[in-house]
Amino acid sequence: MAVATVTTEPLNTSLPKKPLPAGRPREWYVSHNRRLKAMRLAIALLDTGVYQPSTADNTRIRATAERLAIHPPSDTTCRMVRALIRYGR
Repeated sequence: MAVATVTTEPLNTSLPKKPLPAGRPREWYVSHNRRLKAMRLAIALLDTGVYQPSTADNTRIRATAERLAIHPPSDTTCRMVRALIRYGR
């Protein structure tokens, strides 16, 4: 049986990025990027064993963002991360 290793280190190579669709209101781009960031953080927290939203406080979420070399999330993004952990099962 193979053992998988989990890491929260940043990837050395990034995935190819596609441009976002043009012509949308600025709010759409802001919320889209916020959702992507929240998903990345929620996945990283789940990989490190944080399965309950109550254990994912803002400090832990921001520390995870720092380990992943992601700009510190806002309070709104932290709430979104907890919601993804809560309802994303």
